[in-house]
Amino acid sequence: MSRRELDAARITDPALRAAYAQCRRLNARHGRTYFLATRLLPLERRSAVHALYGFARWADDIVDDLDRHRTTEERERLLRRLEDDLADGLRTGADGGEPVVRAVVDTADRFDIGHALFADFLSSMRADLTVTDYPTYADLQRYVHGSAAVIGLQMLPVLGTVTAREEAEPHAAALGVAFQLTNFLRDVGEDLDRGRVYLPGDLLAANGVDRPLLEWSRRTGRRDPRIRAALVAAEAMTRKMYRAAEPGIAMLDPRVRPCIRAAFTLYGGILDAIAEQDYTVLHRRAVVSRRRRATVAAAGVLRVAGARWQARARAGRLWQAAEQPRRRVWRGE
Repeated sequence: MSRRELDAARITDPALRAAYAQCRRLNARHGRTYFLATRLLPLERRSAVHALYGFARWADDIVDDLDRHRTTEERERLLRRLEDDLADGLRTGADGGEPVVRAVVDTADRFDIGHALFADFLSSMRADLTVTDYPTYADLQRYVHGSAAVIGLQMLPVLGTVTAREEAEPHAAALGVAFQLTNFLRDVGEDLDRGRVYLPGDLLAANGVDRPLLEWSRRTGRRDPRIRAALVAAEAMTRKMYRAAEPGIAMLDPRVRPCIRAAFTLYGGILDAIAEQDYTVLHRRAVVSRRRRATVAAAGVLRVAGARWQARARAGRLWQAAEQPRRRVWRGE
């Protein structure tokens, strides 16, 4: 399937094909929900989406270094090297450095993706090396602009729109943020193990929660009603972002809407799973069931088929309209 995707995207250089293939593997391995949704995209769009995901995942892995083998200084050095490789590639078109950089540079060039979006993303990644909490929601918003909103904005040229791109951009940014806030809520316990708290401090304090209380709950496995109340408030904050994002789906190319609708539904399903598990995210990870994922995917396939049928029908009507004058001339009318 990856060969068909690369062929459809007219990516022919062997080294570049290998770079895109690596990005696809990263997406398949680490972004199950995201990868499932990409299966609903037109073939020629998928490789670009894999490239954007692969680059973001590569940077995120440098920052998180889950095995804790590297010091903060070493991770900073690796992130700086990645940033320099990317900047050089975007400026000159050079194909050196990491394969993920080659692929994302090619994608940025093909789809005219603004270079500043990548700089903002890497700035937020660098913040993860030293920043361990966000006192206010405004502080968190500045972080998620670079870590999430720009991902939605990078995706928009790849997906295509039926409106002016500027009209769709706020919704695309909101969807990126909604996905990230969902991850923050799902991963509260795991992030705490890394020394980070992404839930804004003012939201926690409004419900009587602080870091020591979260750490106590994580360590002992015991629950506290104040934590549950804070998580309910965080869920409401996240659902508000989904509502802001949803109108943008209708602004996209009809052929990509099933993909984004599926991602929207699947990520929203994580919030549903969190609520169904009574907000025990400090003690276990909430996941969307396989049955639910399969149901959403099947619905997406039907939407894809419908979009393709409508596109063919429109093309047929245009062809008939173009042929009518020719037929009248042939008949001598």
